[in-house]
Amino acid sequence: MAPKTVVPIDKNWEFKEAEKADSTYLPVGQFPTMIHLDLLAHKKIPDPFIGKNELDVQWVGETVWVYKTTFASPKVPDTGKAVLAFDGLDTFATVVLNGATILETDNMFLPERVDVTKVLKSEGETNEMAITFDSAYIRGWKLVEKFPDHKWGCWNGDISRLAVRKSQYHWGWDWGPTLMTCGPWRPVNLEVFETRVSDLWVTTVVEESLKSATLTSNATVEGAGSTVRFDLLLDGKDVTYKTVDAKDGKASAILKVEHPSLWYPARYGKQPLYTIKATLVSGGEEADVESKKIGLRKLELVQRPMKDQPGTTFFFRVNNTPIFCGGSNWIPADNMVPRITRDKYYDWVKLVADGNQFMIRVWGGGIYEEQAFYDACDEMGILVWQDFMFGCGNYPAWPELLESVKREAEENVRMLRHHPSIVIWAGNNEDYQYAEEQKLTYDFENKDEESWLKTDFPARYIYEKILADACKELIPDTYYHFGSPWSNNDTHDPTVGDIHQWNVWHGTQEKYQNFDKLVGRFVSEFGMEAFPDIKTIDAFLPLGKDDPDRYPQSSTIDFHNKADGHERRIALYLVENMRYGPDPLEHFVYCTQLMQAECLASAYRLWKRQWKGPGREYCAGALVWQINDCWPVTSWAICDYYLRPKHAYFTVKREMAPISIGITRREHRHPKDKYTRANVDIVHQLEVWGSNLMLEDLTVDCVMKAWDVETGKETYSKTVSSSLLLPENRSTEIVAMPVPAKNPGDEARTVVAAYLMKDGQQISRYVDWPEPLKYLHLPKPKHLTADISKDGKVVEISAEVPVKGVALECEDDDVKFEDNLIDIVPGEVVPIKVNGANKGSVITTRYLGMLN
Repeated sequence: MAPKTVVPIDKNWEFKEAEKADSTYLPVGQFPTMIHLDLLAHKKIPDPFIGKNELDVQWVGETVWVYKTTFASPKVPDTGKAVLAFDGLDTFATVVLNGATILETDNMFLPERVDVTKVLKSEGETNEMAITFDSAYIRGWKLVEKFPDHKWGCWNGDISRLAVRKSQYHWGWDWGPTLMTCGPWRPVNLEVFETRVSDLWVTTVVEESLKSATLTSNATVEGAGSTVRFDLLLDGKDVTYKTVDAKDGKASAILKVEHPSLWYPARYGKQPLYTIKATLVSGGEEADVESKKIGLRKLELVQRPMKDQPGTTFFFRVNNTPIFCGGSNWIPADNMVPRITRDKYYDWVKLVADGNQFMIRVWGGGIYEEQAFYDACDEMGILVWQDFMFGCGNYPAWPELLESVKREAEENVRMLRHHPSIVIWAGNNEDYQYAEEQKLTYDFENKDEESWLKTDFPARYIYEKILADACKELIPDTYYHFGSPWSNNDTHDPTVGDIHQWNVWHGTQEKYQNFDKLVGRFVSEFGMEAFPDIKTIDAFLPLGKDDPDRYPQSSTIDFHNKADGHERRIALYLVENMRYGPDPLEHFVYCTQLMQAECLASAYRLWKRQWKGPGREYCAGALVWQINDCWPVTSWAICDYYLRPKHAYFTVKREMAPISIGITRREHRHPKDKYTRANVDIVHQLEVWGSNLMLEDLTVDCVMKAWDVETGKETYSKTVSSSLLLPENRSTEIVAMPVPAKNPGDEARTVVAAYLMKDGQQISRYVDWPEPLKYLHLPKPKHLTADISKDGKVVEISAEVPVKGVALECEDDDVKFEDNLIDIVPGEVVPIKVNGANKGSVITTRYLGMLN
């Protein structure tokens, strides 16, 4: 029996506008592809990421396009078949092979397989295939008109997106452009086989002791294959194997592993990946081999009552270790996904891992990501929260759509379920919140599934029936969450499930200093906007540094911020917190990034304080919105489209370090009696805590120092706690004390630093400033230095007065700092590691107040 062969159909592709008489075929720029990539390759459209060109390319998404190719017929055995496998067609596609229509699609997320044995020409002859892509935008609106009884409504984009199973962000979002793509966006292959392994998966049970694991290996066989050998390998070496007969197209074997090499999240252990291999034998010959990399780990999502607070926990426990999931949300890294290379995916995930983050949430308005993304997460130990692709709207539920969604869920779960990094699946992004806002019908106690379809919120059937059933059947050992956020009856309930905390920026626009009052059991979204790197702005301005719109409030720069009310909200948080000006642009960018950095660091610091150990896991996760961008833009991202970190990336990295120390200030007012305004005792209190995310107890000393911000003179220095025990994997309160001002009333000009010391060495520091920063009279340092070492690997920063937010900058993009935005106090030299610097590297500094 001949083994299976796979022939990539990736050559000879051409495209053209389908309904234009004088349109001629042009070669594609790459494959797989999307229409905008090919039009760009031939300079048929301007780059939509530059200036306001997005407006000039809207016609592309309202046009019908056709792609065609030719390929030779392979030899197909008499008892075999030939199958065209389309991994992804975007979205309404009609495929014609040799004059015969073989496939019509309406779901971007569905891989399709078509038996073309009888349609192919004879061996060696040339086949012609054409794929016509209709306008998803126009088709969406026609579907809206077809179902007028549905209560259409959404946030972001327009309602036509709800009718189409396509990446929802293509309709535009509050951080991205409207670019309605189409095309063969994932590979196309021709498979020839007599029998094959059509699916391979493993369910794993790791014993409580972690000393043994039981793997149930499963294979689905198509065709006449009779025997399957399952091999489990680690580092290329056999661990165990078993050969079984296939019955009714299925084979299953139980494999035992003693003393397994377990997969851990980053920092908590290593990430060994086993290979499970299924070899299909038919007639004594090897007919097909399928293999996947898997990780062995014991995974639990723990939801149970706690001590002293209402509700239930929501924390992940991996290999018996509770994890505080500091991390980020992820959107597609480009509006034109096929140009995201495997290397770029790895660069992004490495940026996350290097930033001390443990989790990425794949947001429900993008795509089920490429395998390279999850491979990188597997290898680097990043946990993945995976949404299904529904977001911010009231989705319809006619029968054909439900069937498509069912297939979509099953196919994508099958494709991704081997990745050990994926620890939870969620049904949607904010659709329950939308239902609450619009007062759609939802009775949590009603369990009559069919009745849900008759309400004005029929998508409940998708989230609580279709997706739930798919996960129960295909990944019973991975938790399925109905949506994000989800807290049973009220998505804003901070005591149950996860919440999206948008009362900073959106909602009530709280001060970010109050994040401790805005805590939840697991905060899966929160954020603050900031401008991107100045180099990124210059890249999207048509004339770069010479562009007349190179100022913060210009129409072009505003165009590259899609958030409603962004002008008011950025200005609000800036004006509440610091002195700033719009000129020069470089300094305005710095001020927005400092504000974002302070905001997000505050959230991580205050919420991680609530990770207080067994029985007191009051907050177990903080996922910032968002890590990345899909184009060059001002957004909530902490790294911009070109992978350039904003300053918040570094403050988050420090807050999520293995050992950290935090301070918060509180003002307590005590009137002498209830009738007075004059006789009030005011106490300015410091609360100090330490956080130990390591898995061993730590004994430290805590040293506190203080300076007068205006004179730079030290006013306090004391070891406030000696031989202090910081128990493993939790935060511990250290001390509550008055602000150590030199004179009564000087608290508002007193900068305080806290240090954790181990054997005389500093292992953590935090500098706390009186707030708001705008009230401070910040002196300009006369001796601010940022000296680079002779080997070019370290920059040492120091100053004779307290300096807020020292940013290191370099024109050379190859120079990358491992930390940035440092608060400096007198008497310290702070070393910052740097990569890519040399003798000619010019490193400059920027800080708060330098232009005042």
